[in-house]
Amino acid sequence: MFVNIYYLIVGILSILFSFTHALNGHQTILKIIDLGNMDITSKSTIFYVWHIITIENLIFGIAFISMAFYKNQSKIKFTAWLIALIIVARWGVIFFSTLLKNTSGIPGTLMDSIAIIVFVTLIILGTFKKDKVQF
Repeated sequence: MFVNIYYLIVGILSILFSFTHALNGHQTILKIIDLGNMDITSKSTIFYVWHIITIENLIFGIAFISMAFYKNQSKIKFTAWLIALIIVARWGVIFFSTLLKNTSGIPGTLMDSIAIIVFVTLIILGTFKKDKVQF
């Protein structure tokens, strides 16, 4: 059986990120927003945008775990590169939004930035993993 260990690790990490993202939101950000004076439409928007990221991470995790066991790795490279691009674009939105709206918040993005660099590096390493030739 062929296993792309990089995709397997990325899949597990992505599912873990999904759960930690949801828990972090419910324990911190979303709790503060619920208690604030914000209108219900804004509260709903922040709530569903937060959970879009949670579900994306879960779907990416499931995709990478299934891709880790796919025999013909060359057929799934495009998918891996596309997901890596989405992750990098997501980071770009976070970083540049913080840069535009709250430059003092940039150090707060450091942990996310490191996690994304490691995550995308593992994806890229997985795309270079060669198929095993079976005789």
